[in-house]
Amino acid sequence: MNVLNAVRDLGIPLPGGRNYRVAGRTVLITGGGAGIGQALARRLHERGARLALIDRDKDALAETAGSLGERVLTAVADVRDRDGIAEAVGELAGRAGGLDVVVANAGVTPPPATLRRIEPAEFDRVMEINVTGAFNTVRPAVDHLIARRGHVVVISSAAAFVPGPAGAPYMISKAAVEQLGRALRLELAAHGVTAGVAYFGVVDTQLARTTLDDDPLGRALEKRLPAALRKRITAEQAAAVLADAIARRAGRTLAPAAWQPWALLRGVVNVAADAYLAGDRTVHALIHDVETRGDR
Repeated sequence: MNVLNAVRDLGIPLPGGRNYRVAGRTVLITGGGAGIGQALARRLHERGARLALIDRDKDALAETAGSLGERVLTAVADVRDRDGIAEAVGELAGRAGGLDVVVANAGVTPPPATLRRIEPAEFDRVMEINVTGAFNTVRPAVDHLIARRGHVVVISSAAAFVPGPAGAPYMISKAAVEQLGRALRLELAAHGVTAGVAYFGVVDTQLARTTLDDDPLGRALEKRLPAALRKRITAEQAAAVLADAIARRAGRTLAPAAWQPWALLRGVVNVAADAYLAGDRTVHALIHDVETRGDR
């Protein structure tokens, strides 16, 4: 393992780090019409990148592209539609003359529910968007990335390694995305392509506000986190972290920094955390509330 790269991936700045300039390069972002995807598009556009944005929301996509002006291409597609997203990726790559960076950002958070009570269709929806959608995005882009010796980023979450009572589908999906990114990093290295996994805590987007602020059970579950881990970052802050990670071709990036000890020591921390939460009467009461909410 390259020790210097490993240290960089922990977020520790080093002099003379790799500088992968995005100016003049084409960056494809799914979920580019809102949230982190939109904020990242703005950040990279400011740095001179050409953008290829995909979103299923035609109006949001048009509004984002209109606000950015030049150097922006768009395509409307749903990441669950394998043929549709492949067509969109191919079309944008053709119009741009290739792809240098791909960010598989599109994702969804389900309302709080236990695996016992969740509607199977809702579980499938989360997997189809968060996991299969990332695969559907990256696969048709790989040959374009190889041609440019480019970089790919998949958006996981701190949810990939923390306990997830009443939020298991999201946690499961983000753990799978983490492994997808790690596999890509190893498999594409032989072709000169780098790959990274991005982990965020709570990002203050509409998606998070709907799940955590508008839902009393979501608020209660969030309060079970230590205070330092409840700190939210904005979509703009997440985008800044992502843009800098792309600039150094990071294999791993995480924000906010308060999550770093848990991420690094998860093998030990999770043994204790799971045991504690399994015996926590407050968590027991929350689970009962989640499971009976539809009966009220």
